[in-house]
Amino acid sequence: MGVDRFGSLGDTDVLEVTLRSVAGAEMRILTWGAVIRDLIVPSLRGPQRVVLGLNSIEDYIAHSPYFGAVVGRYGNRIGNARFSLNGHTYHLDANEKGRHQLHGGSHGFGTRPWALLDHRPASATLALVSEDRDMGYPGHLVAVCTYTLLEPATIRIALEATCDALTPVNLTTHSYFNLEGSRDICSHHLMIAGDFVTPTNADLIPTGEVRSVESTAFDFRTLRPIGAAQLLSRTTYDINYVLRNRVDDLSHAVTLVSRNSGVQLELWTTEPGVQFYDGHLLDMPVAGLGGARYGRHAGLCLEPQRFPDGPNKAHFPPCILEPGSVSRQVSELRFSLA
Repeated sequence: MGVDRFGSLGDTDVLEVTLRSVAGAEMRILTWGAVIRDLIVPSLRGPQRVVLGLNSIEDYIAHSPYFGAVVGRYGNRIGNARFSLNGHTYHLDANEKGRHQLHGGSHGFGTRPWALLDHRPASATLALVSEDRDMGYPGHLVAVCTYTLLEPATIRIALEATCDALTPVNLTTHSYFNLEGSRDICSHHLMIAGDFVTPTNADLIPTGEVRSVESTAFDFRTLRPIGAAQLLSRTTYDINYVLRNRVDDLSHAVTLVSRNSGVQLELWTTEPGVQFYDGHLLDMPVAGLGGARYGRHAGLCLEPQRFPDGPNKAHFPPCILEPGSVSRQVSELRFSLA
């Protein structure tokens, strides 16, 4: 485990924390955006990089589509960049299409420095303070992210928040996964433990409907190759799945498998939903890790979350944090050999 200087933002150093497991997993975390910059796990053919990342802080600032970041105060989208609480309407920073908010706004949590509170051989804890009316949200909020590397190759991510006023909270992680280092993720096999999705309008804002995946292109209830699903349905994926069998503790949400590298990822989470985005908009103008070029479908996102536009949909799962309470979201990325 080590801490190195990765770059700087004016007078603020951006640090990179490295965690390693005995089994050979290695994780690199930035204090900018609480980003998982790199993650390497054992595979059938040796050490395998399984996330997309960039080579400099300048590249992250200029080009990153939230690679590996913790996004918030409210991850995903809030329609018309506004919501109401206790009779008051809050107007948010509208950073998508000039109408909606995405991932907490133009200066959301994934695009600013976090403080490194603690680092140990197997864990790192980072924190961020969000002032009242930051990006339009009410209340002084403190967010804490703790990454723990468990043997042999599991990443536990605990996201906590407290606030002195009622406020929506939905912190989520935004890594782009590619389990084999290939040009795209189309040959990966995917299973999502969700029988329903929350359909969206043309701006990707949920309509409020909850619709079955039965006999649709969104049915990943059993493992199937992503590329075959895309070709069969002629669709792309950027949608929230309603996870089944929700309990207060971790539940199995997703399995992702590369039969080329032999790496399997299981996502377990406390959250009621997961966003599956297939990376169809990726077109990076700069090289990624190891000189890789990240084009269309180079990686996919699996974002454990409260539902998009939750503050405006009363029938969606609760997302409002009360003063004196703690918002806690826990997920595990469990890597193994398939």
